[in-house]
Amino acid sequence: MWKGEPFRVGLVGTGRISSIYLKNCASFPEIDVVACASLNRAEAEAQAKAFGVPRVCSVDDVLSDPDIDAILNLTIPAAHAEICERALAADKHVYSEKPLATSLEDARGVLDSAADKGLLVGNAPDTFLGGRWQTVRKLIDDGLIGKPIGAMAFVGTRGVERHNPNPDFYYQHGGGPLLDLGPYYLTAMVFLLGPIARVSGVGRRSFDTRTIEFGPRHGEEIPVEVETHSLSTIEFESGAIASMTISFDIWDSDTPRFEVYGESGTICIPDPDPVHGANIFGGPIWYRTRAQSRWEVQPRPQGRDEWLVAENVHSYNDDSRGLGLLDLAYASREGRQPRASGELAYHVLEAMQGILSAPERGGYVDLLSSCQVPDPLPVQFPSERVVEMSNAS
Repeated sequence: MWKGEPFRVGLVGTGRISSIYLKNCASFPEIDVVACASLNRAEAEAQAKAFGVPRVCSVDDVLSDPDIDAILNLTIPAAHAEICERALAADKHVYSEKPLATSLEDARGVLDSAADKGLLVGNAPDTFLGGRWQTVRKLIDDGLIGKPIGAMAFVGTRGVERHNPNPDFYYQHGGGPLLDLGPYYLTAMVFLLGPIARVSGVGRRSFDTRTIEFGPRHGEEIPVEVETHSLSTIEFESGAIASMTISFDIWDSDTPRFEVYGESGTICIPDPDPVHGANIFGGPIWYRTRAQSRWEVQPRPQGRDEWLVAENVHSYNDDSRGLGLLDLAYASREGRQPRASGELAYHVLEAMQGILSAPERGGYVDLLSSCQVPDPLPVQFPSERVVEMSNAS
């Protein structure tokens, strides 16, 4: 249970994704976002005003503030490692958007710096902490489909230039559909099936340029530097195998977004939105076992007495980003690693780098890292925290 003052957080990076973080963090009494910074001062001031952040300052000022416990790093991927390193050097825990870094060398540097300082690194995605994925884990752990033997993930989308006014970095080195969307699916797989042993893959760059279709730059062409259509095979230490397709080149598909196959049944994550198989916290779950003649729907929990209360944080809101930061705050008090840990993020990043490099390396790439599989959220998380905070005050 939480006792004492809230966990004081400084935000670096106030782009589009910051809105949902700031909205959700405002509902966590354990967390107090006390300052925000961005290279775009006007943007930072607008976000601070919209979400009640008391102070807007430079990045240097946020990082050097001795009263801030942790940095929430929402910069672009190319800046993730730098900001994480600077936060750790300033004796602050850090929680970053995905990926952890754009290279394994930089990612290892972040983890080593944290270990040297005795600080915590948390990293998105934290979608696996939501009610949908906690439910799937519960069904598997309870033996509903028997021993898992495999999985399938499919993300077919036509890119981000149709809805993002500044999509450039998605198509630059360090971007692309695998590094952008792969963390959601691979993290979910590790949470459900365990660490990855080896990977293989192929990819292609289907178009040399993309045309922005949204915002003031409508009609502007931008260059494409990365592969935009990726197919991969993943083998887990448990012996289970999975396939994954992630693309910015697919107009539409009826393929289910995520499935887990067991010795005696299947769990299916269906979604009409092609991006959101593993990119949301809630949603329907279908399952079918050998004893059933049709698909059954696993109902979402309706109260705190059910298994999965994480989604209840926002009344089953499908975007509960920030749960990972909340868990990191608790981890800092409890002397443990956060569930959405830097170790997990590094393992997923190594898997993605292996998929990208597999054609040049002649087949499968063995992963050198492993990771601890995150524990499910306890039933008490976070149902008793509000009471505890009110008592402490």
